[in-house]
Amino acid sequence: MPDIAAVKTVLAGQRVETPSWGYGNSGTRFKVFPQQGVPRTPFEKLDDAGKVHEFTGVTPKVSLHIPWDRVDDYGALAKHAKERGLQLGAINANVFQDDDYKLGSVCHPDASVRRKAVQHLLECVDIMDATGSTDLKLWFADGTNYPGQDDIRGRQDRLAEALAAVYERLGDDQRILLEYKFFEPAFYTTDIPDWGTAYAHCLKLGDKAQVVVDTGHHAPGTNIEFIVALLLNEGRLGGFDFNSRFYADDDLMVGSADPFQLFRIMHEVSQNGGLDTSANVAFMLDQCHNIEAKIPAVIRSVMNVQEATAKALLVDRNALTAAQRAGDVLAANAVLMDAYSTDVRPLLREVREEQGLNPDPVAAYAASGWQEQIAAERVGGKQAGWGA
Repeated sequence: MPDIAAVKTVLAGQRVETPSWGYGNSGTRFKVFPQQGVPRTPFEKLDDAGKVHEFTGVTPKVSLHIPWDRVDDYGALAKHAKERGLQLGAINANVFQDDDYKLGSVCHPDASVRRKAVQHLLECVDIMDATGSTDLKLWFADGTNYPGQDDIRGRQDRLAEALAAVYERLGDDQRILLEYKFFEPAFYTTDIPDWGTAYAHCLKLGDKAQVVVDTGHHAPGTNIEFIVALLLNEGRLGGFDFNSRFYADDDLMVGSADPFQLFRIMHEVSQNGGLDTSANVAFMLDQCHNIEAKIPAVIRSVMNVQEATAKALLVDRNALTAAQRAGDVLAANAVLMDAYSTDVRPLLREVREEQGLNPDPVAAYAASGWQEQIAAERVGGKQAGWGA
């Protein structure tokens, strides 16, 4: 049986990075629904992220999105984060919202558009230097809608050239986290549609390039845990963008659609050393809270990740290995199901209490009065969000 003390140590040391955009207004391509108290600046986003960390104890990093989080003084933003017990995490580039990028960004047939896109990516590395961030997260909407629209191989060459220019600019402790998505907004071809394409480009670049797995970026029925195990085995799993989906890239709260899938993923992560600090796997949320309150939704998402992780850590590895070697299919499956069926909430409450935290982060936040305070104070100005 697993050593409970060791399990609690891992859970206490787990870290989940929260996204700045998760605190702003978001929605669908049809409508964004504003809420009271939504941050108006990156500084106010960090104030909210600080509250999540205050009540969960495991969310000290916040991902930024440029230009949504562009400020005049990134040193001041990093100082603001530090004063709230936070660090600035991954810098997410945006080369998909300018009119120039209608036919792509780094893969665009026009060299001037490609230069513009690369310049933005290099700007993001400058921001990493100013904030102390070590991760540059890249997702490209590049692709085509119609057969014959562009040269598929040529676009891959353009992509490789752009990535190489950015990779060359990285500092010694910085890395590229390359994300893939099998469709949307491109419908015929997508330039980085799957983990294999992302992996191939990372291999060309070098050790400072790793793959990001977004749990919503796969075709129905894809075995995500297989991808996770393979990338961990190759030392190329850089991180996760955690969310849930029922149909496509819904960006719903992680663990809400298929908690068993999240458990299976975290089992492979745990079994293959992905929870070790030395693995340097970034566990990040990438979610849009459209109809639910922002901060409680982020807290609940963090708790969902913790619960899946706790269940994965409770898998009896000795019993599992014995059943696998004996070819006992049912016994091996039963070991996993026993762990998944365990109610780990009491265990996590113990972990939080031992860290001096309230055992119920959602209730603690509700009682803090922060939601009422920001609703009263954040009046006027333009709320943060990506618009629709």
